[in-house]
Parts: sequence; C-alpha cells; structure tokens
Amino acid sequence: MPLKTKRWNDPKEPDDGHRLLITRYRPRGVSKADETWDEWEPALGPSKELLAAFKTEGASPLQWGQYRRRYLEEQKRNMPMVEALARRVTAGETITLLCSSSCVRESRCHRSLLRELIEAAMPPPAR
Repeated sequence: MPLKTKRWNDPKEPDDGHRLLITRYRPRGVSKADETWDEWEPALGPSKELLAAFKTEGASPLQWGQYRRRYLEEQKRNMPMVEALARRVTAGETITLLCSSSCVRESRCHRSLLRELIEAAMPPPAR
C-alpha cells in the first residue's frame, strides 16, 4: 500500500512519493531550502490544546487512550481532506505522512491515527 509514515527528519527515500507534513507547528529552525516535505497541512495535526494536554509536564498528562479519542474527534472536521488523501492513495499515489522529529514511537503518534483514518476511508479491494 502506498501510504507510509515517518518523521520529517528521517532520510528521504526514492519511494516516499508525496511527503506531507502533518504537524500543527512548522519545525523550528528549518529554512525553506532545508524542508524535507512537499506540503504542510497543520490542520491534520492535533490542536494546540490537545498538544498542550498531552505534552504537559504537570501532574496528570493526558493518557494515550484519551489523546487518541480526542484526536480522532478533532479530525472529523477534516474528513474531506482525509477522503481526498484516501482517493489519491487508492489511485496509486504514494503518500508519506511526516510528523515531528521528537516523535520516535509511531504507535504513540498521531501519524498512525491519521493513517488509520485514511485507510478506513479507502474503498475495499475489488474481489
């Protein structure tokens, strides 16, 4: 399936296709000339409020299950974008979803959740 996920600073590979940055904030200190992505869509990243709740250094940071539920809820308003990405992947285009350089665990990253949404929006394979 031509839908991949990486961090924005992972080495670019020839089979990455369209590299889509899906972070709320643009990476700091990266000049336009050093961008490793083809397009940036901040709306596909978690909201500022959700990020703050998840990354808090306070006594009770948001747990993954709550984060997952809230991110998926937030993305309901972006379903036209998700469905457009699903159509592109279904048509054979390779898309690589890029997240933060500090996000080392894909299984605990919104890029894996967005991938699930895109895959769910794809039509089932023909039999």
